[in-house]
Amino acid sequence: MNMMKGKNGKLLVYASNLELGGQRLQSISTAAQKLGKLLRLPTQIVTFREEFNPIYVYYKNGDDSPIPLYCDKGRRTNAETIFMALRNLIFVLSFHPSHLALKPIRREVMQFS
Repeated sequence: MNMMKGKNGKLLVYASNLELGGQRLQSISTAAQKLGKLLRLPTQIVTFREEFNPIYVYYKNGDDSPIPLYCDKGRRTNAETIFMALRNLIFVLSFHPSHLALKPIRREVMQFS
């Protein structure tokens, strides 16, 4: 992997601050951080004061609008299942002409399948 850290965007985990320390947020942030580490994408947890149940993971590159990758819909899921879902969507996004920054990481994504 020879890309520069952060050059290809970042992963954002959105959750209510009421979820901090919860098992659902732990599983999702673990999966996002694992993918981020492998692909050299920084991961950021963004919390909101508003109370909402789902936890979301988005991909964001520069000033582009964030792209939703995952929503837990308020259900518990293990980190490995979440990681696989995130990895698969990043792979698909790497083919989209609007997300050319992901093209260089396509090979790394395929190696983890």
